[in-house]
Amino acid sequence: MATLVVLGTGIMATALATPFTDNGNEVRLVGTHLDREIIDSIKASGIHPNLKLKVPDNVTAYQLEEAAEAFDGVELVMSGVNSFGVDWAGEQLAGLLRPGMHVLALAKGMQADDDGNLTILPRALMAHVPEDVRSQVSISAIAGPSIAGEVAIRRHTSVVFTGEDAGVLQMWKGLYETDFYHVWTSTDFVGVEVCAATKNCYAFGAGFMHGQLNALKEVDPLYVNFNYGAALFGQASVEMTQFMDLLGGERTTVLGLPGIGDCFVTSMGGRNVKVGTLVGEGLTFTEARDRMPGVTLEGAAAIKVIGDAFERLTERGVLQPEQFPLLRHLHQVVAKDAAVDVPWKTFFGANGSGQG
Repeated sequence: MATLVVLGTGIMATALATPFTDNGNEVRLVGTHLDREIIDSIKASGIHPNLKLKVPDNVTAYQLEEAAEAFDGVELVMSGVNSFGVDWAGEQLAGLLRPGMHVLALAKGMQADDDGNLTILPRALMAHVPEDVRSQVSISAIAGPSIAGEVAIRRHTSVVFTGEDAGVLQMWKGLYETDFYHVWTSTDFVGVEVCAATKNCYAFGAGFMHGQLNALKEVDPLYVNFNYGAALFGQASVEMTQFMDLLGGERTTVLGLPGIGDCFVTSMGGRNVKVGTLVGEGLTFTEARDRMPGVTLEGAAAIKVIGDAFERLTERGVLQPEQFPLLRHLHQVVAKDAAVDVPWKTFFGANGSGQG
């Protein structure tokens, strides 16, 4: 029996206890400083209050001050925090990791330095760990179309485990794969993680399809706004491919689960789409965000980080102003409260070929 210790008890980190424990393994959930009520609930009743489900029997909950006890004797670690908590999690792991451990990261997004150079979040997480430990610890990540509640109730889910060590990925696959949780592996670490970050950005834009339709008020219900959404999705696919050229991933990665597959499920609904819908109806991003207090908007955060980086990269001549027109427009909407005005004529290489 293997034991996995998870730092962070969000819905995805907790849902992933289901396939892991279904294989006869044990999970130790360690709450962050924001998770105290969640841990109290699990300890008292076994119920995760946000998932509204009982956690598997082989799960034990720990408060943050009990982290050292939870990590004792364990070689498998998951960072289950969202993108806003990556630096905090890295600081915690700096004192908890030991040589020989294997880390699996969930957060999706990117960070940028002052020159606009972008970094995937698993590497940002591990940057806080002392080099002598970091060099002896593996880092991998999970990506692909995966809604937490569906995983928790054992709906068929297909994902990609990614990292640079194929052997480590096979180990994780063996620990997690079940009859309903289907795992593929990829050593295109950058490509998979860039897809995981950018699909949240484009899912925000997908909300415009619904919002613009709602704003029309009088609409024949036979005819909706799928043509609008299809063009946005198509341009998103082109730009995700361009991200591979910019950051070093493989173009073919975009065509599978981490890219188009994950972008599809994220564009079908959820918080990124909801806030995009409100903006599409005519609210500024600030107004839409204020209507969703307490909701983590990872897509909007990624748009801000990447869009700001693009401005610096364009100033440096690394990017041309005409590249990534949809992402740049999303940045105008999020960072500068611009109204939705989709730059259709700049899409698909501006020549109708469908190529960026």
